[in-house]
Amino acid sequence: MTIGAKDKDQILKIGIISAGVLFVLVYGYLQLRVPDAPPPAVVAPVVVSRPARAASSGTGAGTAVPTSAGVVTKEALQGVAASKVGTTASQYDPTLRMDAMLVTESLVYSGAGRNIFSSNSAPPLAAIPKPVASVRTSGVVLPVYTPPPGPPPPPPIDLKFFGTETLADGTRQAFLSHGEDVFLAATGSIVQRRYKVGAILSNSVDVEDLTNNNKQSIPLQRN
Repeated sequence: MTIGAKDKDQILKIGIISAGVLFVLVYGYLQLRVPDAPPPAVVAPVVVSRPARAASSGTGAGTAVPTSAGVVTKEALQGVAASKVGTTASQYDPTLRMDAMLVTESLVYSGAGRNIFSSNSAPPLAAIPKPVASVRTSGVVLPVYTPPPGPPPPPPIDLKFFGTETLADGTRQAFLSHGEDVFLAATGSIVQRRYKVGAILSNSVDVEDLTNNNKQSIPLQRN
């Protein structure tokens, strides 16, 4: 079977497209693949062969810790600590340390103040001083109600009643005086254009002051 030129062009195009798709798939796989974590670097402790000496009080980078074999620097200890980063949970001991708990329970509070963990160490309450005298009175004192002051009373009627006179028809008249003036007035009479005479009795007479509507009973004055 003979392949024409047109068929060769189609086969070439299919091969190029297949190669491009394969390249994209391989590139995407390499980009999405998570690389394996490198193993932790183990840093061996650095031992300096020089005489041991007391550690200085500072906490700088050159602080040394004396050991039986020599002096181990702080950098060496940090390297050993860094080498334990990759340990698993199976390497830790989950056992509860009861000895340390018993030591803390056996501690006895020895302070001079109050023990906050005991209710029996509270200081005694201070004595309350007794009052010298009772603050209460023997009886109950009620407030006294004082009414508001009212208007002043009207002035008294300045007339004097000193006698009566009975007429033939039985009408009674009163003898009234004001200073040196003497009046003979019957019931309903007006004296000094101000006082109106009311009921006339044998021992008193009723008089009304027309200026302030003040009514008073004037008793009989005997000489």
